[in-house]
Amino acid sequence: MQTSLNQKPVSQGCCPTLLFIKSSQQSHNNSTTKPRNSSSHCRQTFASTSSSIFPNTKFTNHESLPSLHESFTEFIKVYPQFSETEKIDSLRAKEYYHLSFLNQSCLDYIGIGLFSYYQRQQHDASKTQFSSPSTSTPFQSPQQYSDIPFFSISYKTGNLKTLLLHGGKESEFESAMRKRIMKFLNISENDYFMVFTANRTSAFKLVADSYPFQSCKKLLTVYDYESEAVEAMISTSENRGAKSMSAEFSWPRLRIQSTKLKKMIVSDNSKKKIKKKNGLFVFPLHSRVTGARYPYLWMRTAQENGWHVLIDACALGPKDMDSFGLSLFQPDFLICSFYKVFGENPSGFGCLFVKKSSISILESSTCAGIVNLVPESTQFNLSEDSSCNNQVGIGQKSPSILQEQELSALSSFSGRMQTPQFVKVEADPKAPLGSETMEARVVENNQVKTVQDSKNESFNIECRCLDQVDSLGLTLITNRGRYLINWLVNSLLKLKHPNDEGVPLVKIYGPKIRFDRGPALAFNVYDWKGEKVEPVLVQKLADRNNISLSYGFLHHIWFADKYSEGKGRVLQTKEGRGEKVMVNKKKDRDDLGVTVVTAALSFLANFEDVYKLWTFVARFLDADFVEKERWRALSCLQLSPTSVRWDWSSRLIGL
Repeated sequence: MQTSLNQKPVSQGCCPTLLFIKSSQQSHNNSTTKPRNSSSHCRQTFASTSSSIFPNTKFTNHESLPSLHESFTEFIKVYPQFSETEKIDSLRAKEYYHLSFLNQSCLDYIGIGLFSYYQRQQHDASKTQFSSPSTSTPFQSPQQYSDIPFFSISYKTGNLKTLLLHGGKESEFESAMRKRIMKFLNISENDYFMVFTANRTSAFKLVADSYPFQSCKKLLTVYDYESEAVEAMISTSENRGAKSMSAEFSWPRLRIQSTKLKKMIVSDNSKKKIKKKNGLFVFPLHSRVTGARYPYLWMRTAQENGWHVLIDACALGPKDMDSFGLSLFQPDFLICSFYKVFGENPSGFGCLFVKKSSISILESSTCAGIVNLVPESTQFNLSEDSSCNNQVGIGQKSPSILQEQELSALSSFSGRMQTPQFVKVEADPKAPLGSETMEARVVENNQVKTVQDSKNESFNIECRCLDQVDSLGLTLITNRGRYLINWLVNSLLKLKHPNDEGVPLVKIYGPKIRFDRGPALAFNVYDWKGEKVEPVLVQKLADRNNISLSYGFLHHIWFADKYSEGKGRVLQTKEGRGEKVMVNKKKDRDDLGVTVVTAALSFLANFEDVYKLWTFVARFLDADFVEKERWRALSCLQLSPTSVRWDWSSRLIGL
């Protein structure tokens, strides 16, 4: 059952930028009002229009939901400026048409895409009969398409500090890719050195292996969720003598507990004005799970109090670096990640940026995780003694070891689980000791365009997805994500169980309807008795409905006195047990949190994606549906909810 929809016209949608709004309205006497260009007015306008989504309405039956067409009509009334983003819909239809063909909604991608699906199809056109819908050739299944990536990665063991100080001989392919990425992120080669890593976790561990924790003993992180990469950094750092600390997040909105964080940042050394570095401050610009954005001033506060700063930019939108102000804050380290093709090939690499003036603080340490990018057409042979004669050089690991190490990182994205491709590399016997020696011979194709100049050959890599994002721009991409995520949050909160109490079907963690929230969402589904539906079950059922979701673990949650009575009902271990353990020890506290379902909207997400998720979640209003699926899942998997091993790979990866 639902109340009737309000069909009255709605006022103008939110402003086109984060800081300013331009509006001019004619009064009844034809006089114009003066534009108000304040961020507070912009937020107020956005909040008032967002409240017009299904006003005074609650949905208690999934069959009573408005149709896709009706919902989109109401959506456009609330956010009329969404029509300005139609070029993204056209781009999706032309370059990423596999999403529509498979009716797949990919809401679990984190990072930045390199290539488009159409570009990949063109790259291997001679090996497939799969063609674009714009041609006369019959449209065939994407599964028939060849599974050859544009490049492979070659793993090596080396000394990060030596590599940063002396560089290494990189292939033209790597040089072109590095320059393209640094240009895309607006990072200057004069200020930062870039290293390719196997993934995000490898980049974090490289810093932990090389940072001088013997003299700068503290590691302070700001994460409201359990991150595999951060946990690996903490473990490595503690083994090297670091004292790890974490910010806490206030229940129920999960905002940073500012008083405690400031106390941890401002140390005795800072108060006494002793010029000694406190340690490493690891700061994500926003939560990749809850979508919470954090004030950038925490970076400045940390720097002013003697901390080196590492920025985790992996959860940023594809053009958010344009508004970050890198030249203003100049962090010592920055980490981001890239994948190949959205919705089709989630493999890729991580990038570690080190400020050149900060290289001297690092310690020499042999580290794993550095990689070379090797074009798919290039073949190499590994000499038997290359790994033992080259200090920075190339020490190839066993593929089985690497598979185990990298598998979880790959599984945090949509699409088929893929095994990294391993290639052999050959050290140049004539190269000086301590230099990197990979050379690549690459044939011309649509991804690697060879251009002959007067001196030598150089590569111009066409990363079409990056080009598309550059042409769309920050404002268009940000506004589109803002409209979609806030409509989704509002609509989910309208779902109520059909009992006298009107128990909400969905609980959302972190920010709800906010102008400045990120395009990520953490939520849980509850049955009519108020019991949480296991996130792993929600994710598996979503997969069956062509919706790719993830699940994660919120932790470091702080409860004020007025919420302390409900603390035991909220916190659980990752295995699903309630708070029955002593929480006096730090480790015990860290093991408690909230398992949640997560959804992340890419710049290619459209209204149909969020509508599909809404209607899928509404199915849980049917009590019979919930019970039937619970028993089916337990029967098929032959496990209990507490036998699942949780991991931030966001997948069920084992027992």
